[in-house]
Order: sequence, then structure tokens, then C-alpha cells
Amino acid sequence: MKILIIEDEVRLADSLKTLLQQKGFDVEICHDGESGTDYALLGIYDLLILDVMMPKMDGYQVARQVRAQRCGTPILMLTAKSSLEDRIAGLNAGADYYLTKPFDSRELLACINALLRRQGNQVDELTYGNTALDLSTSMLICGENSIRLSAKEFDIMRFLLQSGDKNLSKEVLLARVWGYDSNAVENHVEVYVGFLRKKLQAIGSNIRIAALRRLGYHLEVDSQC
Repeated sequence: MKILIIEDEVRLADSLKTLLQQKGFDVEICHDGESGTDYALLGIYDLLILDVMMPKMDGYQVARQVRAQRCGTPILMLTAKSSLEDRIAGLNAGADYYLTKPFDSRELLACINALLRRQGNQVDELTYGNTALDLSTSMLICGENSIRLSAKEFDIMRFLLQSGDKNLSKEVLLARVWGYDSNAVENHVEVYVGFLRKKLQAIGSNIRIAALRRLGYHLEVDSQC
């Protein structure tokens, strides 16, 4: 899962990144509200960790702008401002939780896990048609047949299953699976989609990955299967 930290204190941001990477999260950092907003609106993150006092745009402004663009990514707001009025302001701006500094790393991780569970991102499996993806084992399952997916295959299949019949562009898949700053190109997506199509066929799945030129990929159920 991808987390974006928007925090102008470099040492704190780096320590948070290290902590979360140790827990298996993919983490990126922005050090000001303006660039943080731009990154958040890419729609590739599962969680935003947002400081309040930052240059260019404060955390309240970032949260309001993100929510104004109908971005539903959960927001965990971190700040030294601990008054009731400040907490209310943060929640009214669009934050899902307000954690005051200093905080214990265990509390931070508990908040993160709670917010991700609330979003439905920590279910045991995703299903579409007659096929399921076991999120704990990376197994693609159809009836009694199953096949294990590689890390990249798993990520692409997960995003496709979450989107269903809605199109996911190659650009979005590149950003979500390989990372916003990766050197990967669209051909990487095409290659891994090809792998997935073969594996779906191998287990007798009735879902297929359909491609629309310039729009990307979506899932369809093949009624002939």
C-alpha cells in the first residue's frame, strides 16, 4: 500500500518513512503543501499523512482542496496544535483523524491500520465473476484451480479488481505499481497484463482484462465461459 507523507520537518518525515517502510508500506514524501496537494490528487495513494503548519499551503488548505476535488483518500493529520478548536478545524477541513505531536509510534500505526480498514483496503479477498484474489497469499483462485501471482502481477490485479468495469489508464497503473518517480514505461504494464491474461485463462476464469485505446484497462465477465 502507498502512503504519502506531507511534512516540512525533514527529519520527522524521514523517520516516519523509515518506520512505515519497515512495516511494508510504500512511502513517498512532500515537504510543502502545494506539491503535496498535487501528489495527493494523483489518486495513487491509500493514505495521506498531513502536517498542519507548512509553507505555501497549510494542512487545512491541503485537506480542503483534496476533498473539493472529490478525492476520498483517508487523511491522518499530524500537528503540535492540540486545542479543541484546532482538532475541530482539522476534521472540518476533511481529515479523518487528528493526531497531536509528540506521539507514540504504536499509536500512529494503530491509527493508520484503523483508517485503512475503514476504507475496505484490508479485506481478505477481492472477487469478480467466478474469480477471487486472496490478498494474504497472492493466489488467484477460480473454483478448485489457483495460481500464485508475482508482486507486480498482484498489484495490477488488485487495482483492476477494485476498479471493476471502470477504466484504469496505463499512466495510473504505472504510478500505482511502479511508483510516481519510476523509470518504467507503458510497455511494462502491457507485458504484465499479458502475463495476467494467461494466468486467468489457465485457471478457467470467466473474467478478462479488456483494453480500450487511450483509456486503459478494465474487467469484463465473459458470458460464454
